[in-house]
This record gives sequence, structure tokens and C-alpha cells, in this order.
Amino acid sequence: MAPPAASSVLFLLLAAAFAAGARAATFTIKNNCSYTVWPAATPVGGGRQLNPGQTWTLEVPPGTKSGRIWGRTGCSFNGAGRGRCATGDCAGALSCTLSGQPPLTLAEFTIGGGGANDYYDISVIDGYNLPMDFSCSNGINLHCGEPRCRDAYLFPSDNSKNHGCRGNSNYKVTFCP
Repeated sequence: MAPPAASSVLFLLLAAAFAAGARAATFTIKNNCSYTVWPAATPVGGGRQLNPGQTWTLEVPPGTKSGRIWGRTGCSFNGAGRGRCATGDCAGALSCTLSGQPPLTLAEFTIGGGGANDYYDISVIDGYNLPMDFSCSNGINLHCGEPRCRDAYLFPSDNSKNHGCRGNSNYKVTFCP
């Protein structure tokens, strides 16, 4: 059996090797709509205002499970980040910690990290509020331009809509593509 100090050094070396192979996924979120959209993201990112043509970049750490990005419309917030949105509202917060209220078009993802597969999809199970494209840097582009789009989950067991992507990929979400 290795002495405790040697075990600690081995553990640190293994942890460093894993960390070197896994990196954050970059999500580039763009508003191509002719109006302002307030994208939101959980569990990381929160939310912000995007005027037409603006982009927001998020770093999502490896191992992030059940991530979501959606666009909110018709929002009004005060200086303290409190208000409401006509669609996709998340308890009146500019920076969301909860998922939005329907209707909302969702970009959903799981980031594996360390070379493991990532998974991504678009869902309109909770309704549709904005046209959206969602793509992985080494996967297919998903397009949802209407409430019953063929690239989106329409009901919970519609598992053919989930797509794999090599780990350490980057993503693009575009509203009004």
C-alpha cells in the first residue's frame, strides 16, 4: 500500500489530468430578431437584455446537467433587476435561477466534459415563443421556426430529437435565425 503522501500526490495528478482534458463549453447566443429579446440560461448565466444584432457569450463548465437557454419577450425590469416578461418569465427576475414559464422555446443541453459526449436538443413541449436555431460546433444545426417544428421535442418521450456531440464542443443559439 502506498504511503498517504504518495496517495495524495497520485490523486492530485489524476485530478489535474482530468481537468486538462475537460474545458468549459462556450455558448454564443445571438438575437437576430427585429426586437429586443431577454435570453435566460440555467443553471449558469442567469439572463440579460439583447437588442437586435447583439450577442451574449456564456462559459458552461463540464459536467453541467440539465442546462437550458430560452428567450423572453415583452420584458420590463427596474434598476434592481425585478420586473416581468410576457413570455418565458422566471419569477420576475432579470437573472434567472428558475426555469421560465410557458410558453417558451427551449435549447436544452448536457455537457459531459473530458471528451465524453455532450447532448443537445430544442423543446417546444412547454410551448413556443420564438424561432430558434441551436447547433454544436461538430454536430447538426437544429432549426425551430414554428410551434410544431420537426427538429424539436413535441412531447416528453420524443427521444429521436436528442442529438450527441463530441465533448469539448462549443454551441450557438440564434433567436429569429
